[in-house]
Amino acid sequence: MTVGNQVLTASPGETQRTPSRRRFEYKRLGELGALVALILVFTLLNPGAFLTMLNVRTILDQAAIPLVVGVGATLVVLMGSIDLSVEGVMGAAGMTFVLLSANSRDTMDLGLWAIVIAVGLGAFLGLCSGLIHTLLKVPSFIVTLGMWFVGLGLATVLFGTDQIPFLPDGDLKAWPNTLTLGLPNSAWLAAVVVLLGVVVTRFTRLGRFTYAVGNNEEVARSNGIPVGRQKILIFVVAGGCSALAGVLASLRLGAGSATVGIGILFLTIAAVVIGGTSLGGGKGGMMRTTLGVILLTVLNNGLILSGVSSNIQSGVSGAVLIVAILAAAWPLRSRLRIVK
Repeated sequence: MTVGNQVLTASPGETQRTPSRRRFEYKRLGELGALVALILVFTLLNPGAFLTMLNVRTILDQAAIPLVVGVGATLVVLMGSIDLSVEGVMGAAGMTFVLLSANSRDTMDLGLWAIVIAVGLGAFLGLCSGLIHTLLKVPSFIVTLGMWFVGLGLATVLFGTDQIPFLPDGDLKAWPNTLTLGLPNSAWLAAVVVLLGVVVTRFTRLGRFTYAVGNNEEVARSNGIPVGRQKILIFVVAGGCSALAGVLASLRLGAGSATVGIGILFLTIAAVVIGGTSLGGGKGGMMRTTLGVILLTVLNNGLILSGVSSNIQSGVSGAVLIVAILAAAWPLRSRLRIVK
């Protein structure tokens, strides 16, 4: 494997993979086939409501937030770690954005700087996760689980005991749902973030190093890759993505809420796994996650239009996730074995 100007060597029996030299696998058509099948089924069940421009816009708008979060989550999973802090970071960043923008509490109005500060807060929380994970050797799922509650606690403190801080009606509040070239702005924002993610993973040293660390951390380190710095940087990027999603969710809600990110973690991790990004790291990518997000969004949207109760929707989504994890993890069971 070539990374920058260095050549990575693998341990005996290890398969080398790079994003530019991956062979076509027919199993990749499985997710696309499942998406097409869902579209056909829900079109037949709801012929006058599902396959309409209005519902397509709704699906894209619903997919925007998990897509933004999914870019950061995919990078973390690609290097063999996981980020569970999504909902807490979204809540903290969302509340920060609302309180620093024009709102019903009249706290202050920093304009676009409110977005910059909110995203910076998310990046800082990601930095804390990365530092604890790399310097103290704490597993990523424990660190980020704790950071989830740190973010949630911060959001709760910011929320306080006063009235709910509402955003005033206007261009800023309406921005996510405003149509540009026939599609909501939220969808365009998600598309830009995904495109940046694709560029990073395929054409930059950061992306190549991420794949290398996910393939084999020891081999990557022995070939001069700064593994610790790489992990910290990826967690910073993931925190920034979650924070941006929190800002978008707050704009859509039109108010500040500590729980603005509720449910996004499950949807995002499920989409990453269903899309085919390896839980062991080193294999996958942004377009796979995008396909996974669209598939799950279409599934939830179709179930709602078909009149299926929310309890059954949750059960179906959970079953889909379990099947996807089994399919993805079974070939890697020797690497992912848990010792009690």
